[in-house]
Amino acid sequence: MAEMAYARGPYKSNLFPSVEEVENPSLERPREKNVESSLEQTYIHAGLTPEVASFLANFSEERRKKCIRKIDWHLCPMLMVLYLCAYIDRANIGNAKIEGLLTDLKLSGTQYSFAVSIFFLPYVICEVPSNVLLSRFKRPSTYIGIITVGWGIAMTLTGVVNNFGGLVATRLAVGIFDALSGAFSGLLAFAIAKMRGIGGYNGWRWIFIIEGLASIALSAFAFFALVDSPALSKRWLEPDEIRYLELRQRAQRGRVVVDEDPGKFDWSTLWQVVTDWQLYLQIINFWGNAVPNYGLKFTMPQIIKNMGYSSAKAQSLTVPPYMLGGLVTYVSSLLSDRFCVVIAFAILFSKAENFKDNVAACYFAIMFACVGFYPITPGINAWTVNNLAGARKRAMGIAYMISIGNLGGIPGSFIYIEKEKPKYPTGFGSSFAFACAGIVATITLELAYIRINRRKTKMTLEEIH
Repeated sequence: MAEMAYARGPYKSNLFPSVEEVENPSLERPREKNVESSLEQTYIHAGLTPEVASFLANFSEERRKKCIRKIDWHLCPMLMVLYLCAYIDRANIGNAKIEGLLTDLKLSGTQYSFAVSIFFLPYVICEVPSNVLLSRFKRPSTYIGIITVGWGIAMTLTGVVNNFGGLVATRLAVGIFDALSGAFSGLLAFAIAKMRGIGGYNGWRWIFIIEGLASIALSAFAFFALVDSPALSKRWLEPDEIRYLELRQRAQRGRVVVDEDPGKFDWSTLWQVVTDWQLYLQIINFWGNAVPNYGLKFTMPQIIKNMGYSSAKAQSLTVPPYMLGGLVTYVSSLLSDRFCVVIAFAILFSKAENFKDNVAACYFAIMFACVGFYPITPGINAWTVNNLAGARKRAMGIAYMISIGNLGGIPGSFIYIEKEKPKYPTGFGSSFAFACAGIVATITLELAYIRINRRKTKMTLEEIH
């Protein structure tokens, strides 16, 4: 049933109550003629049994808010720290570059770009299998803890490699575990680089060793601190709250009625995912962010150093752009973010002739780019999830979109050519072009969804069936 509803358009099925409708029972829903407008009848027509409908109707708004707040406080902080740690371990190679990485390992600019880009190959390949595997664990915290240990070990070993082959091998390992996050990278690099000479190691080695060991230590907390499911949280959730959360979770997956296992692999669902037109527009959208984002992420310390700053000062100056980008994430809209990115790279491209004479304008452009970058990915992910019907299709679809979208990190790793510094015409020009492509994809999707949604609002319940 969920798939039939989806075939009519990418918006969520009207056969099931959405999360918003479970939380706000007063929302109107389409229903057949001569049906009572009571809340319980609305839920019954959504496919719920009378007993379940009565339970949801009598679960007060105050209790709903209290219940969700409990989940937020127990789940979000640890996930935020884990994501931050993963992001730091992914991006710190850019900080290591200006601390002597290329000199010590005798790397050319092309070899550095290859080592950066190789991360994305296993990251893309492992994304979909990892999502399927995660759903098979009764306790997801176990799986997350294991992969955190894995990427921590890989990151630590990066600090002791002695050649190009070793660097590529450890970057591959980090990519695998990252599949199975920038302000703090620069801040930590600034502090850790001061350890230059300790133990006979250069500063860039300590960046990898310290941050890798921190990831391993963090994994111990993941095993115990993460919330696995409402049913396994009886210590701090009441029985009625557990039941409400389970119903809410099923509604969010689009399977209040249909007993669909999101962890079961299904070839027909995979085919629906790879032939879904909207996912490819979202991938273009994702690439419009990923290429310029990763390109700037891995090159930002070098760009700032080219403005005339020392390595230590350049490390610290990478912090404000990321901090500002994080703050703006909460208040920005998807399309406005695109325009921020386009304008930022237009400024950098026009001022690249002489960075040192245009420090203020160029640094402002870097901050402006981060303002645009970081709200985009959460927006794309939410947009995609809200327009995929069915638990399995939603799980596979978001993993497919993210994995293919992250391939944008490969060209992003190569567009800032070492011999073109400090002007980087290829880097700034390519970033500008990809950001423009993202704007076109965003507008196309928005217009398509508006048209489909207007058509669906005119449909009766019989037509939906």
